[in-house]
Amino acid sequence: MRSDYALYAVAIILFILTGVVAVYAATQRELWVVTAAVLGFVCIGIGYWQRPHEQTTTQMTTPKPVTTIARPASVITPPPPTLTQEQVIEKTKTIEQVVSVAQTQPSLSTLLNVKGIKEKRAQQLKTLGINTVEDLAKASPEDLAAKLKIAPYFTGQWIENAKKIIAKS
Repeated sequence: MRSDYALYAVAIILFILTGVVAVYAATQRELWVVTAAVLGFVCIGIGYWQRPHEQTTTQMTTPKPVTTIARPASVITPPPPTLTQEQVIEKTKTIEQVVSVAQTQPSLSTLLNVKGIKEKRAQQLKTLGINTVEDLAKASPEDLAAKLKIAPYFTGQWIENAKKIIAKS
């Protein structure tokens, strides 16, 4: 039998004795109660200290060797073809066309430059007809706040920040 179990059993017996003495004995019961309770807790502590601990082994393990699998020749992808000068010029023209179309369309990025406006709020402003920083600077804080259902303080801050951006430009 393990010694910690025996100590736990002694602690239980002491606690039972404490309860009996506290209920039935009228003379000097305070001393008996305190002594039995303290001895019970001491037995529990010693039993906990005597319990068997898990033994961890620090065994060195050798790493498994890494094996590489060779790909068949059919799986290997060829390098990308090199472009001729005419193809490079054609791709450059298409990139320039895309950039020019993006510049002519009203963009959310201009509203995103205003401090306090993120993508979701810029999208909400766009649905209200405010597409640029200039449009935001001309807007009324109270009307904008009522449409967005937010406090006028925030819309006032956005309009002030938009006016600062316009002043810098």
